[in-house]
Amino acid sequence: MMPQLPPGPKGFPILGYLPYLGSDLHQNFMELAQVYGPIYKLSIGRKQCVIISSPSLAKEVLRDQDITFANRNPSIASLAFSFGGNDIAFASYGPQWRLLRKIFVREMLSNENLDAFYPLRRNELKKSVRDVYSKVDTPVNISELAFLTVINMITSMFWGGSLDDNEDDETCTLRAEFRAAVSQLVSLLGKPNISDFFPFLAWMDVQRVERNMKKVSRWLEQIFEFVIAQKRNSCEVISSNKDFLQVLLDFKDPDTGRSISTTEMKAMLMDIVIGGTDTTSTMVEWTMTELVKHPESLRKCQEELSEVVGNENNVEESHLANLIYLHAAVKETLRLHPAAPLLLPRSPTKSSIVGGYVIPKGTKVFVNAWAIHRDPQFWASPTEFRPERFLDESKLDYHGNNLHYIPFGAGRSICAGLPLGEKMLMQLLAMLLHLFEWKLPSGAKIDSREKLGVVLEKSTPLVLVPKPRLPNINIYN
Repeated sequence: MMPQLPPGPKGFPILGYLPYLGSDLHQNFMELAQVYGPIYKLSIGRKQCVIISSPSLAKEVLRDQDITFANRNPSIASLAFSFGGNDIAFASYGPQWRLLRKIFVREMLSNENLDAFYPLRRNELKKSVRDVYSKVDTPVNISELAFLTVINMITSMFWGGSLDDNEDDETCTLRAEFRAAVSQLVSLLGKPNISDFFPFLAWMDVQRVERNMKKVSRWLEQIFEFVIAQKRNSCEVISSNKDFLQVLLDFKDPDTGRSISTTEMKAMLMDIVIGGTDTTSTMVEWTMTELVKHPESLRKCQEELSEVVGNENNVEESHLANLIYLHAAVKETLRLHPAAPLLLPRSPTKSSIVGGYVIPKGTKVFVNAWAIHRDPQFWASPTEFRPERFLDESKLDYHGNNLHYIPFGAGRSICAGLPLGEKMLMQLLAMLLHLFEWKLPSGAKIDSREKLGVVLEKSTPLVLVPKPRLPNINIYN
């Protein structure tokens, strides 16, 4: 007997199941899984989709058949910002993708490079501490604070400079434009586009998503080109510790002698901007939300910081490995609110069998990590925030080794920026929690509702009031 397509709900002609779906697809998909099972199909417009909602089936897609499912199914906006899929996130699996990932993981994000960049990241963290200290007893938007801190850390590693350095007018304008362009690009990436669901309408670009994405991408491209030209024309002696851009400019494959093109270079820089800023800053906001909502967990984090770091000291990267409870709190936050709840959609290069069902070539395949993380078969009291569960399950890490915990995916396409993202997330959180007490503004309540955009955001921004926690005011300066 020939394998059949997975079961699934029927939709309308042409529209498919689209009219029934809300803005929070991860929740809609989990509800449908409770009716149709851990693998089902549905049409969204003219797109045939399959949704996976169990660890065993996720293993078939992410591990057992990972090469077949290695390709993404990029949106029109994603192709525009990645210069036609010339980056790690959206390039088709093959020699180009393997080369770009090798450069990214082994050269740009090597342990040696990340250690060398630590003073740059630390400098940006200190600036943010001074900024928060200047706003004591006044409301602070945690998302904005985290976003600016992270983007400054990333740009300092790009070209050894920060968006907040006081330099000439041209440079200051450039940095302000860069920040505005990144914010606009993130907004466009998270906007549903009717052309993705109905490809025959793509030429019309009804919502102007593609046009606007190309405009803002060109804006960022010009900034990249300006900095690349400065690097190439610089007469400075290059130190052994190269920034990201210098690594890309100097790279030659030892086997083929191939350099990477300027387009690939800009696309990889774009990956770091988008993959690093919004994901990390959103997870800072979610972790702070859960800790303020659960004061006992917040107390345990701060007691641990006092013990490991000391109340006369600032947090250093060397402390992070010993912050066991804070690591558990972050892991639990990523379980409840994974930055990419449906991971990045995949598309098989040939018809394949998953769970006994046939998945046709070109199908858009979603792995619902959000649903897997809330499966009571694997998680006791799955909707509760309980960091202690990760103290008991020390083998649950971010690398997808256990398929019931996959906040960053699994297999060869797991998030490439994980080492950098974890360092930035942990130290920013540790410093905010160690140096300040955080309270809700008078009369305010915690809102834990989610909003799915390019990442899983809070539906309303988290605003908290800081107070200095430590007696030594010199730490804040």
